[in-house]
Amino acid sequence: MIFLKKDSEIEILKEGGKILSEILKKVKEKSKPNVSTLFLSNYAFKLIKETGGKPSFLNFRPNFARKPFPAPICISINEVIVHGVPKKNIILKEGDLVSLDCGICYKKLYTDMAITFGIGKISKKARDLIKSTKEALKNAIKICRKGNRIGDISFEIERTIKKYRFFPICELCGHGVGYYVHEDPFIPNCGSRHSGEILKNGMVIAIEPMASLGTSKIISNKDDEFLTADRSLSSHFEATIAITKSLPIIITPLIE
Repeated sequence: MIFLKKDSEIEILKEGGKILSEILKKVKEKSKPNVSTLFLSNYAFKLIKETGGKPSFLNFRPNFARKPFPAPICISINEVIVHGVPKKNIILKEGDLVSLDCGICYKKLYTDMAITFGIGKISKKARDLIKSTKEALKNAIKICRKGNRIGDISFEIERTIKKYRFFPICELCGHGVGYYVHEDPFIPNCGSRHSGEILKNGMVIAIEPMASLGTSKIISNKDDEFLTADRSLSSHFEATIAITKSLPIIITPLIE
């Protein structure tokens, strides 16, 4: 079931989304060589609590997971696409690709956002992979107009990533958000134009393109993390978007 949000609720979501974007920006600034992902997770938790919000990922169990997620933020390194579990012994190093994925509950409404960036000097291919995924998100946002369909968003994500000759992660997807961490509809990263649910005024969705250097195939591990099957580098961006009568509203401001 798709829940349409009221204008007043979208205003609250914008407040929460701005807070979430600022939190990810600050965590990114702390992401340097020799820093553990557990340190970054604890820092994110501190920032969330200071805003009066709640970490929506902590102890949340998605349908696919065998156990609840143990942290307030997902920190995925290199071949880990999403749901990376922060740990004391995972230490950032020069050349790593880092994806931060975080959700908060602010005034009882949920927002979700992710970014990917490099630690220090990274390869040109890695830079291009990040560029392709971020561009896919921006292009998909342009499609978020009343009357278009979910498949139009999925098609644009797939088209943009393949334009760079990288591989979209078709088995993972975005989702509705707002009243709950995950809501209908699902937003696939691959698809056909003019297919799927019609976008309606009041829909709030989390679009999250994901791509890898070498394959669209994924595997999971004992921590319910998703990795590229060939262990090639991956990239992930996500934004919460509200569908309106005119232009889409970017609930979680993009970090440039």
